[in-house]
Amino acid sequence: MSASFLKKPPASARRPSNDNKAQPKKPSALLKFALEMGPLLLFFFANSRPALFHPFVSLFVPAELLSGENAGLYSATLVLMFAAVLALAVSYWVTRKIAIMPLVTALLVLSFGALSLYLHDPSFIKMKPTILYVLFSLALFGGLYFNKPLLPIMFDQSIALTETGWRLLTLRWGAFFLALAVLNELVWRTQSNDVWVAFKFPGILIIIFVFTLTQIPLIKKHELTPAEAETAPEHF
Repeated sequence: MSASFLKKPPASARRPSNDNKAQPKKPSALLKFALEMGPLLLFFFANSRPALFHPFVSLFVPAELLSGENAGLYSATLVLMFAAVLALAVSYWVTRKIAIMPLVTALLVLSFGALSLYLHDPSFIKMKPTILYVLFSLALFGGLYFNKPLLPIMFDQSIALTETGWRLLTLRWGAFFLALAVLNELVWRTQSNDVWVAFKFPGILIIIFVFTLTQIPLIKKHELTPAEAETAPEHF
């Protein structure tokens, strides 16, 4: 066993292919940020200003959902569903591939959003982040168990770490996602809709950003140089 599972292919394998297949493109940093944050921003805005979205929302949901204490959340849920699908479509149009994390997120948004609107119960869309974070955590821990690295995919292969570094970082992110799941359950079950929406965005974004910053010392300690990454094996 060796130092890293993040390996660059040998130079011979990186020669341009003779076939005419187009290589997948990467979206710009600005577009990637817009595709990830845009649906959440619309969700937050639709919850706080539901009347602005009523002409659109009323085409798809019963009128009784557009009044009462949950009107904003129902409007925001439908807007989020459309925005998630649109973001996934734009991402595919740009890159010609569908990343697994946005796909899972969009499927959960559609599933739990549809349940909330169909059953007139906002608790389903509130549980969606819990399910998502638990799935991410299980995937990371499962990757450790089966020696199938998943964290580099989350980081878009942007860093190379030692075996120990990846294991420690995976354990931390797996535990962090579980903590987010528990926190989401506590917030939506004890707080108002507006508080939960603010927790979802920008609250969770801020929490993830702060947690990421706290992992920088670990990353720096176990980061491989480009030369070391070239010769390191792919798996644990």
